[in-house]
Amino acid sequence: MLVDAMLSMSFDEIGGHARALEAAGYDGGFTMETTHDAFLPLALAIEATERLEVGTSIAVAFARTPMTVAIMANDLQVQSKGRFVLGLGSQIKPHIERRYSMTWSSPAARMREFVLAMRAIWTSWHDGTKLDFDGEYYTHTLMTPFFSPGVSEYGQPKVWLAAVGERMTEVSGEVADGMIVHPFTTERYLREVTLPAIERGLVRGGRPRAGFEVSAPLFVVTGANDAEMAAAASATRQQIAFYGSTPGYRGVLELHGWGEVGDELNAMSKRGDWVAMGELVTDEMLDTFAVVAEPDAVAPKLYARFGDVVDRLTFAMAPTADPETTRAMVASLRGAAR
Repeated sequence: MLVDAMLSMSFDEIGGHARALEAAGYDGGFTMETTHDAFLPLALAIEATERLEVGTSIAVAFARTPMTVAIMANDLQVQSKGRFVLGLGSQIKPHIERRYSMTWSSPAARMREFVLAMRAIWTSWHDGTKLDFDGEYYTHTLMTPFFSPGVSEYGQPKVWLAAVGERMTEVSGEVADGMIVHPFTTERYLREVTLPAIERGLVRGGRPRAGFEVSAPLFVVTGANDAEMAAAASATRQQIAFYGSTPGYRGVLELHGWGEVGDELNAMSKRGDWVAMGELVTDEMLDTFAVVAEPDAVAPKLYARFGDVVDRLTFAMAPTADPETTRAMVASLRGAAR
């Protein structure tokens, strides 16, 4: 199992953070698109490392066009000598229309075409074929030598799609190289909903499962003592409650018979009862969404639960405050696959 981590977005710290992740044995470091652009910090991370894969988890596709993303991704793929992973997500309608002032429509179908358009652009550069992509949402039919970066010895970047619903999950299997699972998931949801949807997409695209990567950011509750365990559990309950309040994620709760909890969380979020929401996450729910264990038991429990389900996992933050303990967890998880 490959192990990734999220990268600091501070421009003063990202180089050192990336070097530290590489030294600790992580396989990849990824940025989010929140208060900073997802791509720009990666240029610093690339220069600070030699082995670490770097990528976006995620960049908002519909805030951009296939051409602008194709150019940026190609540049980072060349700069990193083939270590770049382009992770894309759709975001949701209010943000696309009201924050980015861009068009929202049929997200799964649009994302499918977005990826196909990018691949057509990259192919025109690498193979010298005429750019002739004419879709329902995107049209790219002009590419002159002056604007083409030409052949890259590192090929096209890997493309991962973030997905929650079954339709977007199927699209990831059909046209992408991997999928980023939403943190609000469970082992059962992955096995019964996510993986079958990926398989349907792979069949539709006539593609093998081998080489397709499933990346999952997973909740971990651990600590060196009871106080640290309690603090980690409280913070994780809050995060689970926040995600559970979103109607679009209700299907995960429904699978476990907790649909009504989602309704109550949604109502509380509208009242602004953010802190109280975490109290609705029972011990059973916490154990279902998160691996709860002493530090030396985290890696075995993660691998036992997800080892045959995901190809790589992501720690949003270091599982413990002790870097040596975290290093041992990473080594144990990576070694389990061997």
